[in-house]
Parts: sequence; C-alpha cells; structure tokens
Amino acid sequence: MLKTRTSQKQFDLLPHRAGEAGLEGRFLEYLAETLDIAKTIEKLDITAEDARTILKGLISKRGEAGGTPVKAPRRAAETVHRIYVDGASRGNPGKAGAGAVIKGPDGSVLKRLKKYLDITTNNMAEYHALIIALEAAHSLRIKRIRVFADSELMVKQINGQYRVKSADLRPLYEKAVKLLKGFEEAKIEHVYREENSAADALANEAIDGHAG
Repeated sequence: MLKTRTSQKQFDLLPHRAGEAGLEGRFLEYLAETLDIAKTIEKLDITAEDARTILKGLISKRGEAGGTPVKAPRRAAETVHRIYVDGASRGNPGKAGAGAVIKGPDGSVLKRLKKYLDITTNNMAEYHALIIALEAAHSLRIKRIRVFADSELMVKQINGQYRVKSADLRPLYEKAVKLLKGFEEAKIEHVYREENSAADALANEAIDGHAG
C-alpha cells in the first residue's frame, strides 16, 4: 500500500477518541504497547517521516508548555566515593597515627591523608582517622560515600550494633556521627586488614615521621 505523508496540521485535526489525542494518541498508545517504532509505524500505516513529524510536534508542545527535558538519573555506583580509614598505635596506648585514602567513583585516588596523633590508644586512632577523612570529604564537596575500616569495634559502634562505653571515645563517636549525617548518603563497612593496606601504611608513615 502506498503511504502518504501526514502533515502536522492534518493529524492535529483528526477526530479524537476517548483518552487519546488523534494520531498523536494512537501513536503513543501503540508505541507504549510494542516499544518498537517500526511496528508502530506499520500499525498506523504511516511513514517514517510521519513518525518524525509526530514526535517533533510532541516536543514542540512540551516546549510551549514550559516543560524541560528530563535527564536520566545517574546510577548510584557512578556517584559514590570510597573512603578507606585506619589508625595505628604502637604500644596501645603509644605513639599513634591516622591514615585515610579517598577515591573517586572511578577508583582514582583523590586524596591521601595522614596525621600524627601523639600518645593514644588504637581505638581512638581509628576514630581520628575516620574524622579527618570525613572532614576532607566535606571539603571536597563529596555527597555520597562508602567508608571502609578494619576496626570492627568502630564500625559496629557507628552502625548502632555496639554501645560506646568509653568516655574517651564518646566525643569522637559523636563527632563522627555528626559528620556522617552531613552527607546525602553515607555507609560504613568492615573490611579485613589486607583490604585496607593503603590507609594502614599512611597511619604508620605518620608515626614514622615522629620516630625517635
């Protein structure tokens, strides 16, 4: 069958059926059913040019109504930064250091952090590492994070699985929780020490810098 071109004016003037807007409505109805533009064109017995005209008309009407194109949301994995933190204390209590690595969504290292903490316990060093990492992430305007630490105690305290009984840890815990709440999304997970080697190395470098 010979298919003739349908103009914008022609399909605008076609009779409307309930719940549809002439050819535009039927076009969208069939397209929604099949998700196949070729089948929709065949079903309506129109040409590819007719289909383009219909789509351009719909876009034009959306623009006249003040609509704006809707951008597809980025997948969560594409916007999450990964943060590795670790604390070290030689003597527990003893000379201590904190280390952290902040990685972008693509896995690239954005920042390496290390800080000497003087004499303190290992648990306090772990919290200090978490705090300096979260503060740095905020300064980088990072919104969504996953934090990894090999301190099971700290991770379970932050996640509400363990109570914070130590009076020394309580202020550090409260500061860390406040910082975590400042992100759009924040999770903290436990990892084994071998998965946290970069942050551990930085914590020990901080101590080595004050050896003697």
